[in-house]
Amino acid sequence: MAKRPRIEGYAIVSREGMIANSDGSFPDALRIPADQAFYQAALARAAVVANGRHSSEGGPNEKAHKRILVTRRVERIVPDPGNPNAVLWNPATAPFDEAWQKLKADHGTLAVVGGTDVFALFLSIGYDAFFLSRVPVSVPRGRPVFPGVGPGRPPEEALKRHGLVLKSSRLLDPASGTVLEEWGPKT
Repeated sequence: MAKRPRIEGYAIVSREGMIANSDGSFPDALRIPADQAFYQAALARAAVVANGRHSSEGGPNEKAHKRILVTRRVERIVPDPGNPNAVLWNPATAPFDEAWQKLKADHGTLAVVGGTDVFALFLSIGYDAFFLSRVPVSVPRGRPVFPGVGPGRPPEEALKRHGLVLKSSRLLDPASGTVLEEWGPKT
């Protein structure tokens, strides 16, 4: 039986808690070089990356990572025909532990990179850390980091509902006012 990985989430959000425009595209206003450097360094340390169909980290190393692609388009867990390092996982029909075991990733960190439903799924499974970068820009009517997030319903409400507390906060990029928060389980 494979050991449960450390599960870390990574998201950058607008002041409304949006991770994407309404069409799913990534807003230019959320492209913060300091956040990208933090994010790419974290992914380089991760054993496996988990994402939905429309989310990924991009870049030249994307196919090199072991990956769990969360999708409703398969019955259980199957190899990804387009990436030998990936499996397609339907969480409605198979538990997370099976997807992790299928990748033969016996140790390390799982980096969860989105989208909305995937971030919410791992709220239920349990994050060991969730890194939330906040940019003071507006992305109205976009796609939220978690279901139900929006004006008057910030992301921290969902994190707190699932037993996470703010562990630290620091200014990541003074020029843009981007703040990086680390959320984790109560200790």
